[in-house]
Amino acid sequence: MYQMVRARVGALVGGVLGAVRRRAARRDAGMVTSEYAMGIVAAVAFAVVLYKVVTSGTVSAELQGIVKGALDARM
Repeated sequence: MYQMVRARVGALVGGVLGAVRRRAARRDAGMVTSEYAMGIVAAVAFAVVLYKVVTSGTVSAELQGIVKGALDARM
């Protein structure tokens, strides 16, 4: 009798836990998309900041000087 009750309770608890896990998996499915979107927003923001820095007067002049010096170098 004890073993039968124990098996029945185990099956019931296992079924409930399985349903909870399946529900949690469905709920987390949208998280991947939102994390992906936030990653894209962060990458675009970083690209904009980098573009602004590189196209600023001081950095642009310095980069042009480096490139010009590299092209004028003799081996």
